[in-house]
Order: sequence, then C-alpha cells, then structure tokens
Amino acid sequence: MADECYAHPRLAAVYDPLDPDRSDLDAYLRMAEEFGARRVLDIGCGTGVFALLLAGRGIEVTGVDPAGASLDVARGKPGGDRVRWIHGDATALPPLRVDLATMTANVAQAIADPDLWHGTLRGAHAALRPGGRLVFETRDPARRAWEEWTREKSYGRTRVPGVGTVEHWVEVTGVDGPLVTFRSTYVFAADAADAADAADAADAADAAGPEVLTSDSSLRFRERQEVEADLAGHGYVVEEVRDAPDRPGREFVFVARRTG
Repeated sequence: MADECYAHPRLAAVYDPLDPDRSDLDAYLRMAEEFGARRVLDIGCGTGVFALLLAGRGIEVTGVDPAGASLDVARGKPGGDRVRWIHGDATALPPLRVDLATMTANVAQAIADPDLWHGTLRGAHAALRPGGRLVFETRDPARRAWEEWTREKSYGRTRVPGVGTVEHWVEVTGVDGPLVTFRSTYVFAADAADAADAADAADAADAAGPEVLTSDSSLRFRERQEVEADLAGHGYVVEEVRDAPDRPGREFVFVARRTG
C-alpha cells in the first residue's frame, strides 16, 4: 500500500513542486554511466523524475511503483512514453534482464515491512543480469535524522501554478526501535482545478476555505551491518558503501553486485 502523499491524486500532482531540488539524483546518474548501464530498473520510481532523466540519455528504463496516482503523473510528463511503467512492486515483476536496479530518495527505508523488504531484494536480484548491480541509499541511524522532522523545522509555503498556495510540514508521531512514523500535512489555500488564473484561485480560496490533507508514513532505519547481511543472504556481494555527495556523513549508499 502506498502512502497517501504518493497515492492521493491531489498530493501526487504537487509532489514535484514541493520538492524541486533533485540534485540527489546526480550521483545515481553518474553511477549509471560509471557502470555502463543500458537497461535500468527504477524501484519506487514515484513521479518518474529519475526514470525520465535516464530515458533522456537513451537508456532503456522500467519504472515500478505501487502508487497509481504517482505513475499517472509520470506518464503525463514529456518523454513519459519512453519508459515502461509498472503499477506494483519489485516482488512481482515481469521477466527482466537489467544492468542496474536503483532505489533512490530513501525508497529502501519506505519498505518498512521485513517480508516486503526481503521480497524486494529477491525481486531485484531476479531482474538483474549476472554481474548487474543494485544501488540504493538509506539514512545512517546514528545521525537521528527524525529529530529534525518537526513542524517548525520543516514548514514550507509554496505557490503551485494552477493549484494555489500549499502549506506543508512533517511531524514525527512515533519512534519504536528502528521504525519511525510521521505525518505529512498539506494545506491547500485554494482549489484552483477550474481556475483560469491566480486571481480566480484566490477567489476560490475565499469562497471554499482551505483543504487539509494528511499522509502517515513509516520508515525503517537499518544499521549498515543489517543491510549488508540482508544483501549477502539474497545473493549479492557488497562492492562498496559510499557517501551521498549532497548529504555527507548522513547516508549509506550501497553498491551491491548480483552473483550467479
């Protein structure tokens, strides 16, 4: 089940405008080039930002995600017809033979259920050609990133064309060992779906008032040793654990090669 922030059509439509800085993907693009990948599986592709960047470079891309609304956004983007989009997850993929499988943007942490996590590692392994690589990132639990997830530190107010002003923030609702749950809140000041311009959007806000949508999410903060053991148990060799260039000291970036 995808979280509401990805599965709700209105929230999926504003996902990119509310998170416009995707410099985190630069390292993944460099790795695709480094490994000479011509076929890539993007697990948890969301609204398709990374998949479309790869496709724009002439790479054959399959993007899989459980959130249909996010995939609808991805399909509607320029170049969307260059990518094979699959509604689902990595546990039930069609036959593939890719050079590289990726989980960007801490997708690996969003796979919090242990059974689904192990199923994802198995599915990625089956999709890779022998010698192909799985690359993904996960936050270092020692940095306790969730302590920054407060309304005061995460609050933003973004003007989205055709939508109006959206206020947004996150708040942690629970910490239970490696599992961190949090709530994302979105306040739409105007319903501009039928508005012709910003003035109409403002009028709609005055008439209808704000709409508040929330999304509850859970992330699993895995220790490096745990991830390495899980990878080894599913037929991978960990070639390297890198740092995230845009978040030094905060992330583990695993580069694992399929054996056999």
